[in-house]
Amino acid sequence: MIDKKYHLEDRLVEYGCRMIDVIEALPKTRAGNYIAGQLVKSCLSPAFNYGEVQGAESRDDFIHKLGVVLTELKECRTALKIIRRKELIKPVKRIDSISEETEELIAIIAKSIETATRNKKGGSSK
Repeated sequence: MIDKKYHLEDRLVEYGCRMIDVIEALPKTRAGNYIAGQLVKSCLSPAFNYGEVQGAESRDDFIHKLGVVLTELKECRTALKIIRRKELIKPVKRIDSISEETEELIAIIAKSIETATRNKKGGSSK
């Protein structure tokens, strides 16, 4: 199990690296190649975009950029569901831990957006 107490950026980088392993395990078929192409973009995007989040120029910009991270993580979740349902990686249990990590990251980012939005409405400044 990965120590999940480290910085979120490091966690997103590790996530991208682990998802590369998933991509490399996909079959070299039309479907496998298509999903791999989609995943290589969406699974690395959260780490890259989180760097932009850290440099946000306003609370609205911060919320918007976190929203991009969330969208990409949700795309990864959908791809993992397809991989599982079509058993493109066998045994499908091989993707259990990365699926769990995807859900945890989605929850963290969604909560961050919720908190930032609530703070914005409360008048707090970034």
